[in-house]
Amino acid sequence: MPAVLYETAGQVLTVTLNRPEALNALTPDQRDEIVRLLSTASAAAGIRAVVLTGTGRGFCAGADLRGAATTGERIAGDVARTLRTGAQRLIAAVLDCEKPVIAAVNGTAAGLGAHLALACDLVLAAESAKFIEVFVRRGLVPDGGGAYLLPRLIGPQRAKELMFFGDALTATQAEHLGLVNRVIPDADLTQTAHSWAERLATGPTRALALTKQLVNASLDTDRATAFAAEAAAQEINMTTADAQEGVRSFVERRDALYRGH
Repeated sequence: MPAVLYETAGQVLTVTLNRPEALNALTPDQRDEIVRLLSTASAAAGIRAVVLTGTGRGFCAGADLRGAATTGERIAGDVARTLRTGAQRLIAAVLDCEKPVIAAVNGTAAGLGAHLALACDLVLAAESAKFIEVFVRRGLVPDGGGAYLLPRLIGPQRAKELMFFGDALTATQAEHLGLVNRVIPDADLTQTAHSWAERLATGPTRALALTKQLVNASLDTDRATAFAAEAAAQEINMTTADAQEGVRSFVERRDALYRGH
């Protein structure tokens, strides 16, 4: 079986990590395939939402470290280059995807796997899910964008607590901290994730993409820059058929029918 499964139903792309025996620990090939699929989703008019999930008991246990340790000579810059072209590229692919991405966290999300979930636009967690900043347990610095994502989601003190101690968070604890949108019974996770995705897929796709860009950039910019970006985004969006349909449907007092362009 492929290590990454994917299918498009309606206008929703579902990407499933499929190494349950390894709790879906990510190999370089899996990582590159997810990046490719997200890039394809951005450009494909027929895809208007993405669901990212896993098989078995794990969502993603992080990077597959087997073979990572080596007795060979390591040249200064090798590790940084590997991160830039690997874990960081994966997280950037989620953040930059022009379609909304929902994480359906079916089990353990640890290390890079936790950051993969938290980079998504919306996070649904099964009751059995756990989130673990596992790096400190291995004597490692958090990577895969963790020190960028977590403080923006829950503030620096909470982020440090999770990263310094490496304790596992239950799904309910993660929800209380604001890392998760909803906790769902395990049996209902897939159905709920696809219900959310189908709803997003009927929305104004370009407006959602521009909204995602504005929100993701908001904490890195000053007010004047944010306001200028907002005005530019609205200017661009008003040229779309969906924006015109939204205004027309309001005037005509009917539901809008968005076609994603």
